[in-house]
Parts: sequence; structure tokens; C-alpha cells
Amino acid sequence: MARSRVSVCLPARNEEATVGPIVAAVVQELVERRGVVDEVVVVDDGSTDGTAAVAAEAGAIVVAASDVLPGVGPGTGKGEALWKSLHVATGDVLVFLDADLLDFDPAFVTRLLGVLADDPAIGFVKGFYERPGGGGRVTELVARPMIGLFFPELAFVRQPLGGEFAARREVLEKVPFVQGYGVDLGLLVDVAARSGPGSIAQVDLGVRTHRNRSLEELGAQATAVLRVALHRARVEDRPGWDPAGVAERPPIIEVPDYLALRSPVPR
Repeated sequence: MARSRVSVCLPARNEEATVGPIVAAVVQELVERRGVVDEVVVVDDGSTDGTAAVAAEAGAIVVAASDVLPGVGPGTGKGEALWKSLHVATGDVLVFLDADLLDFDPAFVTRLLGVLADDPAIGFVKGFYERPGGGGRVTELVARPMIGLFFPELAFVRQPLGGEFAARREVLEKVPFVQGYGVDLGLLVDVAARSGPGSIAQVDLGVRTHRNRSLEELGAQATAVLRVALHRARVEDRPGWDPAGVAERPPIIEVPDYLALRSPVPR
């Protein structure tokens, strides 16, 4: 049986200091030496630094998010870049990595892929890891408490906001993508609702270090995650809730341009 085609995708914005070594490590070790990955795709979400040039020099296919599916209208954010990765990447299996990792190990990719290869019933794999200095503040103070309250079936997920995950294309293309930082929580909830919590697995990625963010940045992230949790918990009718506060893209399988790209060419 032929192996599945694998794409490694990185959403990026202003990560020129870190994206190059990550891309280079995947290309050299997993594409060229071991042949377990077929391509590395960087979707650049409006960087104003050298992110795109550095990623391309390291061997990635680099596209500007604004150039992908222009017919769907403008959008921005991490989730937007993840969603557009589905259109750009050619893999049957997609592995997503954050572009700000400081201690990247190609084993992050192979460990995620190994879970999918070992069990065809698993469609979505989240990485968990040790973070020097303790757990993520938004994860521990917002995401995990909200999951415990509204989605207890997902309480087993140790790091629901972790940016390292892998999934089969047919799983990702049938769920919506929140455009901003709430995308990781939204994907977990939506995949579980569609395919069942048993279709989600986890794998230990060891130690992971990334760029520390300011309290101001974390506050915006926490608000985005909170909005998604409340939206998925269907509290829209409560006083003070702004349903327009969660911008998201539909399942990409519903987008005509995506269907046209993925459909076999008639002979």
C-alpha cells in the first residue's frame, strides 16, 4: 500500500528569527533524508519582516494568505492561515507546527504521524509537551477551565491550545476554522462533535520552548479563546454576547474553488 502524502504546514506572521531553522530541519531530515514528508508549506499572514524570504530560502513553499482563495473575501489570523493551508498543501495528512519554536525537533513531526499511521480510527492528534517554567497561562487559566465546564468529554486533552497537531485531510476539510487564536479550541470541539472524542489522540513531544508573549498579547488570546468556548457552548442568546465576535471560515469542502482543485481531472 502506498503511503499517504504528507504536508507540514506552518502559519506565520513576523517569525523570521525562528521559521528558517524549523523549515530547514524538516526539509533536510524528513523530506530529503528520510522521505516521510513530501512538502513544507508556510502561509504568511501579513508579515512585515523577512519571514517569507527566510522560509523560502530554507526550502518551504511560501504563499501569502491574502493570495489564497481571494474569492472568499478578506480575513486574517492564525486560523485563517491554517484553513488556507488546506487549499495550498497537497498532502492527505497535514502536520501543523507553530513558527515561533526555539528548540524544534523533527521528532515532533514523526511522533504525530506515528499515531495516525498506527491507528486508522484516529483522525486528529494533538501534541503535548513540557514547557520550561510551567504551563501556558491562557491554557491553564482559560482553556482548560472552559473545557471542564462546557466540554468535559475533552478534559483528557492536556494542551488544547498547542500548535503542534496532525490530522487526516478528510477530517479537517469538514469542520469550520475560527480565524483567530481560538482556532485550536474550535477544532477540538468540532472534530469531537463530528467524529467523536475517540477520534482524537495525543502524543508526548517532550520539551517545547517558544517565544514568550506579553500580557497584552495573552489577554487578546484569552479573550479569543473565551469567545470561541462560549460560542461553541451555544450561549449566544445570553445578554451581552456579541455573536459577531467569532469570525470563522466554513468547512473548506463547501468552497467551490477548493472542490475544483481537489476534484480529479476528467479523462
